[in-house]
Amino acid sequence: MTTGAGCRVRVPATTANLGPGFDCLGMALDLWNDVRFSLEGDGVRVTMAGEYGESLPTDETNLVARSFLRLYEEAGAAPPADLTIDCDVRVPPSSGLGSSAAAAVAGLLGANTLLGRPFDRAGVLELAAAIDGHPDNVAATLLGGLTIVVRKEERLLTKKILVPEAHVALAVPALAFSTRAARAGLPTQVSMKDAVFNLGRTPLVVEALRTGDFELLSQVMEDRLHQAARLKLIPGGRAAWVAAQQAGAAAVAISGSGPSLIAFVSLATDALRVARAMAEAFGGMGVVAQPLGLSVSAGGATVVA
Repeated sequence: MTTGAGCRVRVPATTANLGPGFDCLGMALDLWNDVRFSLEGDGVRVTMAGEYGESLPTDETNLVARSFLRLYEEAGAAPPADLTIDCDVRVPPSSGLGSSAAAAVAGLLGANTLLGRPFDRAGVLELAAAIDGHPDNVAATLLGGLTIVVRKEERLLTKKILVPEAHVALAVPALAFSTRAARAGLPTQVSMKDAVFNLGRTPLVVEALRTGDFELLSQVMEDRLHQAARLKLIPGGRAAWVAAQQAGAAAVAISGSGPSLIAFVSLATDALRVARAMAEAFGGMGVVAQPLGLSVSAGGATVVA
């Protein structure tokens, strides 16, 4: 048994795609996982607390632990003989809120800190994207705010967009949902017309969020590439979507690949009300859903101690 150095990392939930911005837009939300790393204990041990902790593994198969050890490997450092990771999990897993991106980024930042930061942010981003497979979520987790990410040859290009205070309503249905299955159901080819439809709206979504123009947002957060196919996989999803619109949401989208739905509202006081309307609609279709009223987080993952 050994004792040694430690650090603490906070990582936010994220939403991705934002309607037409398929695989290139992400946004950080003010809902956080808190992870503490210490080089002590006896072997690799992961503890789980928080609302969603008990459903996750507590050994080396845990994604936080795997990501931590992956960075040691990439840095050419011997893995620690003893490692304790204490996770306070607030981001619901398998919900379309970037839980895997949060876990990967937390593990990588913890390891990078304890090794004296051999990787810069760009290096951590590349590693996290390789582990998680979703650069849009990973970029938003690391950078915070609204992020644009694209791959150019062997590297990721990112741009963080500062947005004014923005509020969202979320309904998180208790559904077994696979990102892989949701992606497998998408068409492998799309028409030029549909591609142009999304291309034209994506920069307007960015501009609407950047300027706080919710009237514009209400007209451009449409999509023809992925949401129709994914909505069919979410029982009660269509009813919840309509309920959000009827409750006054400016725009509605599937969060990531689902099953959560996210709705944008202009006032903080409207967020939970709209979230509850969506959750009630899910309930009317026999699906239990958790309502959440959140704000957009300007900041991303942080090493706080």
